[in-house]
Amino acid sequence: MSAATPVPDLRATLPLVPWPSAVEALDAPVAGLAVVRLDAPDDELRELAAELLVAAGAQVDPAATVSVALSLDADAGPAGSASPERYTLRVTSDGVVATAPERVGLLHAVRTLRQLLGGTGGPDAVPAVVVRDAPRYRWRGLSLDVVRHFFGPADLRAVVDLVAAFKLRVLHLHLTDDQGWRIELPSRPELTEKASQTQVGGGPGGYLTGAEFRDLQRYAAARFVTVVPEIDLPGHVNAATHTYGDLNPDGRPTDVYEGIEVGFSRLWLDLPATEPFLRDVLGDLARLTDGPYVHVGGDEVHTMDADEYARFVERAGSIVRDAGKTPVMWQEAARGTLAPGTLAPGTLLQYWDPKADREPFVDAARAGARFIMSAADHAYLDMKYTPEHPLGLDWAGCVELRDAYEWEPEEVIPGLPADSVEGVSAAVWTETLTTRDELFSMLLPRLPAVAEVAWTAPASKDWAAFRARVAGQAPAWRDAGWEFHPTPQVDWP
Repeated sequence: MSAATPVPDLRATLPLVPWPSAVEALDAPVAGLAVVRLDAPDDELRELAAELLVAAGAQVDPAATVSVALSLDADAGPAGSASPERYTLRVTSDGVVATAPERVGLLHAVRTLRQLLGGTGGPDAVPAVVVRDAPRYRWRGLSLDVVRHFFGPADLRAVVDLVAAFKLRVLHLHLTDDQGWRIELPSRPELTEKASQTQVGGGPGGYLTGAEFRDLQRYAAARFVTVVPEIDLPGHVNAATHTYGDLNPDGRPTDVYEGIEVGFSRLWLDLPATEPFLRDVLGDLARLTDGPYVHVGGDEVHTMDADEYARFVERAGSIVRDAGKTPVMWQEAARGTLAPGTLAPGTLLQYWDPKADREPFVDAARAGARFIMSAADHAYLDMKYTPEHPLGLDWAGCVELRDAYEWEPEEVIPGLPADSVEGVSAAVWTETLTTRDELFSMLLPRLPAVAEVAWTAPASKDWAAFRARVAGQAPAWRDAGWEFHPTPQVDWP
């Protein structure tokens, strides 16, 4: 007969992040999983699962007597859950059985198993448990700026691995801004020829070729991560206006920009060159994008009146929808509701600025918009940990680990219906980040905290327990070569 251990005890002792929907400790011997046989529905899933288990110290051997069996089962997961990502994981001394209605759930189960393998007992002493799990939100992601400083394909694959490790599903890439243009587009090759070799403070810059972008998407999709590309419009466009003078009223290209100020650049909707430019770059990007979303920015346009801005939002969203994609925009696009019907139902708005007027957001939700919560005072992971931290900015205040963990997405916009929240995304901007180690030190350990906000039911969250569980992740990060900030808020091993 199995006996359930109280959940609060397990939350502090099992090194699982994000914390699952339901965990039951079995009154059974620990499992020896140092050498296992791996059974999976297909070769690709088997290879990905094997990679995760080997990284946790296990050996995969077809002749092993102990098995890790992955199988599709529509009845898996917590009772009442309809999430396609739900799964059940059963670990006993007889072996491991993971079931899920879809392949993504099976890989989630293996990620949970990997964390159990990496726990205090190691692969030879894995606790006997049953995990029934499903996410709170569908959209769980990270927004990454590759413009202020460029991060190339190898770095981006490492970020995909990090995102996937904590069951996040979206990597949103901010690909264009004042400082550079980072995506090769067939109809406008001049953008990368003239505007890709600059970045904040100088340096070589760089860009993703179309082939590299497609390869990155395939790598991410195999790990159930969707890449969402962003061309930021109608502000943050100095790289474009530097390339094409006809995007400016005076017909003259703007100068290269390598600073970090915002809000000074813009497009002019009624110039003859503007709409062809929009149709070319957004159409090309949509054709390069395998996933269903294209982000068109819309933030920090400080020199455009409300009417032109609303018309611009409508035009950009319409072009994206005509190309077969769902538009995503920063929160400012909620102003498009000032012109009735310009913000189409189903548009995704990414909330970021806690100082903004909230009333337009509630109006946009009533018009059918849905919100991705990236509250800067909790989820902007380029904010300094403390005032003394050598990296990052502090315009939204400092964001320590506890700040990234203790917030409620459905309460950050008073009056917003809870069912208008599509999900949660962390964000990291790279004005001060130049290397992979610097980037990862800002993401870790705070990205796992945001991942738990996005996955775990509020009633199951606990800061003291999270501190212990995130500390248990450190050995795996060291093994993977992932730099992290050893915040004093955690007792690190």
